[in-house]
Amino acid sequence: MKAVFISYNQALTEAVSTILDHHNIRGYTKWKDAQGRGSYHGEPHYGTHTWPAKNSAILTIIDQSKVEPLLESLRKLDLKAEQQGLRAFVWNVEGIM
Repeated sequence: MKAVFISYNQALTEAVSTILDHHNIRGYTKWKDAQGRGSYHGEPHYGTHTWPAKNSAILTIIDQSKVEPLLESLRKLDLKAEQQGLRAFVWNVEGIM
């Protein structure tokens, strides 16, 4: 199993949800109103007067066979809306209760 953490501009919420549905990824935890800024490009997302955009984040635990197809869909979305900001990170899951 793999953990996939997805951080994205809230403007992409519907598109990210559609991608999860398309890949039959049902279980996840979502954080709304997350703040941050990208490592390379894009503006900060702080929810302030100066930087009004906000992020959301999702953590899902999925079978390894779903990781690359999910990442490819997320890459395509990011390329369509690079200035919005979207990143995904993957790590191993040691155990599930």
